[in-house]
Amino acid sequence: MAPRISYLEFEKPVADLDGKVIELRRMAETDESVDVTAEIAQLEVKSQKALADLYEKLTPWHKAQVARHPERPHAKAYVDALITDFVPLAGDRNFAEDYAVLTGMGRFDGQPVVVLGHEKGHDTQSRLHHNFGMARPEGYRKAVRLMDMADNYDMPVLSFVDTPGAYPGVGAEERGQAEAIARSTQRCLNLTVPMISLIIGEGGSGGAIAIATANRVLMMQHAIYSVISPEGAASILWRDATRAQDAATAMKITAQDLMELGVLDEIVPEPLGGAHRDRPAAFAEARASIRKALDEMSTMNADELKKQRQDKFLAMGRI
Repeated sequence: MAPRISYLEFEKPVADLDGKVIELRRMAETDESVDVTAEIAQLEVKSQKALADLYEKLTPWHKAQVARHPERPHAKAYVDALITDFVPLAGDRNFAEDYAVLTGMGRFDGQPVVVLGHEKGHDTQSRLHHNFGMARPEGYRKAVRLMDMADNYDMPVLSFVDTPGAYPGVGAEERGQAEAIARSTQRCLNLTVPMISLIIGEGGSGGAIAIATANRVLMMQHAIYSVISPEGAASILWRDATRAQDAATAMKITAQDLMELGVLDEIVPEPLGGAHRDRPAAFAEARASIRKALDEMSTMNADELKKQRQDKFLAMGRI
């Protein structure tokens, strides 16, 4: 039996059907004379159809909920699935280690790469440890240090973006949060090696773009990417955070919207119901898209890579 997952509010029709399947299975376990195989099969078909119908017409707000699903795979899960011989590297050599940013070196399909990623954690203790994926200045300075190493050793950079935004605390501001984000973004732009960024969950504001200013920006099908959270935008625009749904629609935060706007290079398909429902399938799609992007840049020299990246971002918003 597949492990149970947490259902989002809009997935209630699916949850009800899956609940009935579980009840029937328990009934069959307690009374072997009862044959409910046909009923279970029928309900499972209905459940899959209900799930497909829901995900065919997801609103931007629904996508925001899927992107934040507590069981959605984060950076460490992608690294574990896609990177072999991974060696984590810690510290910004200036202040401290920032556990919100995962960095290290490893091999992608046998090719040496430098890895950057936001890590949110998977339970209360780990989320606190990783500060919910909200990086402090030392996290971005650590990313810059790793990008310097990537240039020195001619290794492509892969980044896995998943953050509600950079940490806005007083200590972070005192230690130069804005400057650290700007330096990290600048370092991305000046890399002379290929850089590929994959938005795997939330791409929040400068906290995301600091490690997402890449030659190829990929985005998981149900991820979101925006200058501010829908709740934050609603609070500013309407002084009412409960209007987050309206803000999500107006802000064009979905992968499909951003593809039309020219912000993305590719949308990576997710299994039905989101990456958390079938992690291996999601990782396989991510691997294929990253491999394709690396192959496309394999013949580009350092100057071409740098120019392509800079031209790409300078052209955004141009009318």
